[in-house]
Amino acid sequence: MVDTAVVVAQMRQLIQLLAQHNHAYYVMDQPSISDAEYDQLFHQLKALEAEHPDMVQADTPTLRVGGTPLSKFETVTHAVPMLSLGNVFNQEDLFAFARRVEERLPNQQVQYDVELKLDGLAISLWYEQGVLVRGVTRGDGEMGEDITQNVKTIRNLPKILSNPNGQVPALLEVRGEVLIPKSGFERLNAEQEAKGDKIFANPRNAAAGSLRQLDPEIAASRPLAFYAYGIAQCVPTHELNSMHQSLQWLTQFGFAIAPRQFLCESIQDVQQKYEQIQQERPDLAVEIDGMVIKVDDLKQQQQLGFLSREPRWATAYKFPAEIALTTIENIDWQVGRTGILTPVARLKPVLVGGVTVSNVTLHNIGEIHRLDIHIKDQVSVYRSGDVIPKVERVWAAVRPDDAIRVFLPTHCPVCDSPVVMPEGEALARCSGGLYCAAQRIEAIRHFVSRKAMDIEGLGDRWAESLLHLNLLNDISDIYQLYAHREKLLGIEKMGEKSVQNLIDAIDGSKKTTLARFIYALGIRGVGETTARMLATTFQTLDALRQANIDELKKTPDVGDITAEWIIDFFQAKHNVEVVDRLIATGIHWDAPTAPSRQPLNGESWVLTGTLAQLNRDQATQMLQALGARVSGSVSSKTKCVVAGEKAGSKLEKAEKLGVSVISEAEFIELMAGYGQTS
Repeated sequence: MVDTAVVVAQMRQLIQLLAQHNHAYYVMDQPSISDAEYDQLFHQLKALEAEHPDMVQADTPTLRVGGTPLSKFETVTHAVPMLSLGNVFNQEDLFAFARRVEERLPNQQVQYDVELKLDGLAISLWYEQGVLVRGVTRGDGEMGEDITQNVKTIRNLPKILSNPNGQVPALLEVRGEVLIPKSGFERLNAEQEAKGDKIFANPRNAAAGSLRQLDPEIAASRPLAFYAYGIAQCVPTHELNSMHQSLQWLTQFGFAIAPRQFLCESIQDVQQKYEQIQQERPDLAVEIDGMVIKVDDLKQQQQLGFLSREPRWATAYKFPAEIALTTIENIDWQVGRTGILTPVARLKPVLVGGVTVSNVTLHNIGEIHRLDIHIKDQVSVYRSGDVIPKVERVWAAVRPDDAIRVFLPTHCPVCDSPVVMPEGEALARCSGGLYCAAQRIEAIRHFVSRKAMDIEGLGDRWAESLLHLNLLNDISDIYQLYAHREKLLGIEKMGEKSVQNLIDAIDGSKKTTLARFIYALGIRGVGETTARMLATTFQTLDALRQANIDELKKTPDVGDITAEWIIDFFQAKHNVEVVDRLIATGIHWDAPTAPSRQPLNGESWVLTGTLAQLNRDQATQMLQALGARVSGSVSSKTKCVVAGEKAGSKLEKAEKLGVSVISEAEFIELMAGYGQTS
């Protein structure tokens, strides 16, 4: 049973939306949506009306064209209504248009006149006895605005007609498009910018705005051009037989027509020309958004006649939409290799720029909130750089009552660990870094790296092979690989020696340091230096696991956010389970020694330039062993700067601030005095 109230409400919503955008486009010259978006809203309404013809609303825009003229211009009634064109968007639609034409013209040969669909402002020009007497905008199709004084400033427009090959009509009404060619648009915007004036968004807006200036001198200063596309009236009649001929006839009077015009013998030929122009589009001198297909024979046009708002004998073949309307059917959350949760909108498939788009990345929960996205919303999707699909607009005005608000998941969709997002951060993460299957390869890569557990031989290729064989569910399984020697030998290029070397490297890594082990866990925000600081402060892994946020923040290099990340890591039970399994495999380190006050305790040192005898890591470890903090920037609080060769801005800043500077040789001598050697 059809719910009449629901259908009518849907129609009313679409009618109101289209009315708003008609006013913005036709009256204010400030389009608020793209043509493609408008077309899709319009076709949604048409589809509803076709399904429920008894509910069609009296004020539906499917029965008229455009918007109400501005009151600042005199209103003129068109002697011949300026109707708009229907649209087709693909070859199937085009061939369906041709079938309808041929069905109404049985046993007749049909040729097609094919022209560029110029992206400008449609106007009508009246000539009496060869003199331009009136220029009128399309307006609402029945009435337009008198812009005669502005039209007379268009440079390529003949103001007085003369024809060396024949008589000038007593009355001639020519229809066409006013626009600004690409080169003129670039010059105009450059001039606007140089004057500090607002630049135009596109040539169509610039042309429309120019024609609606009350001061004709402003219109005269703009590089406007007129291109004819048809004849509405001619007295006496021109006695021409075809659209193609009539446009060529207009050129004899000095009218410009679109840069390309084709006469096609078949609809298949039309499709070929469409594909050709689509390729040539970037090199054309004018902006176009498709092609216009017309039955060429004028008598056949009369036979075909009109629908309520468009001719049956013509249609616009639009280029693939750069923006399209579709519906968000669901939102999935993907977990990246570093644990970042990314929302992905699953769309009702839609063609955008010639490509079917069925999903689009929404980046993060903040973007969802910014756009106010709900599941079941209608959205406008465009392809950024003609490649990456993105959501540009959410149509909240037509949001269904059962739309579902989107929230950040509380638990990881892959491993069920808690999802965390510290205050002030934009990205949410899965806290189960050691356990989460989505983060497995990244966790392994980090765990075996040189500065962590230093397991040589377990590179990305072999790690992925081991994952494929289900030998590595998490990093603790690394220490069980010795039990799978036969499977290891079955991996391509893993011979007996390679396998034994890997097993030996794994076994050798069990003797480590607390600092290396903490770093190997891959806790967010805990780099090599911070790991050393944590090991020095807490001395044991248990003490670190049980530390509260205030205790953590007392550690050098640990601020509010890093402290939260450490707490979150050890509160994820799966992480704790993996850590326990690692310790159970025999990983160990020397017992802590009682901390003593160190000679450089709390001092901030900076290393800059190239060190010849030491590498940066060695020098850093020496300083940290003596209690110093190694910083990446120089400030008034810096104790000393160690300057190697080619020291740059840091050395200059130190000298400006009066901070002590020593050479590498002086540094080595100083370290030796404290018992630190390389």
